[in-house]
Amino acid sequence: MEIFIKVENDIITDVKFRTFGCASAIASSSVSTDLVLGKSIEEALKLTNKKVVEELGGLPPVKMHCSVLAEEAIQLAINDYLSKKEKKEDAVKAQINELQDKVMRQMAEFENFRKRSEKEKSAMFETGAKSVIEKILPVVDNFERGLATVPEDEKDAPFVDGMNKVYRQLLTELENLGVKPIEAVGKEFDPNFHNAVMQVENDELEPGTVAQELLKGYMYRDTVVRHSMVAVVQE
Repeated sequence: MEIFIKVENDIITDVKFRTFGCASAIASSSVSTDLVLGKSIEEALKLTNKKVVEELGGLPPVKMHCSVLAEEAIQLAINDYLSKKEKKEDAVKAQINELQDKVMRQMAEFENFRKRSEKEKSAMFETGAKSVIEKILPVVDNFERGLATVPEDEKDAPFVDGMNKVYRQLLTELENLGVKPIEAVGKEFDPNFHNAVMQVENDELEPGTVAQELLKGYMYRDTVVRHSMVAVVQE
């Protein structure tokens, strides 16, 4: 005796049976299928051979096993359905987990790409900014050299005043960009910031101290754009 069920939304919507045997076996199969049709899986599992016998109006004692076979066939069909359903759900869960894993990996890759792009963009900007600043510094040097040669009695001349304004404006803009001069004179010599080109004698300063600044050095944020060219008190 075999029974086949079709289930939709946990309700048995169709039932078929295949029975080879006596009339009692066929009758038990037919009644059991009628009893579970339209029922939920939970309700169908409660079907007993006694209910089948009651619906048939009784069975001879020697044929009672037919109702038991009908009950077992229903339970077997339901268990088979539940097993297939569980496997299908497991397969769906596995697919969902796989898709989630792929999405998470892609999101992680995108985040890494975004961070890498931002880092590269920032590095390119810093390199470009440093290159521009290196080209501007000689202009600042020329302003300072030119203004240093102006005679005292000509410092109030309109041309000199205009040069001073342009020079100060240039320094202000560089400062706004994060450019600042490196402190040198009176500071302990530091190869990270200073480039010693000569040694001098100086009784007022400690040995290894910067005594003279020959060319001003500059920092761009935390990076040295140009080392200070200095003279250091000899040991």
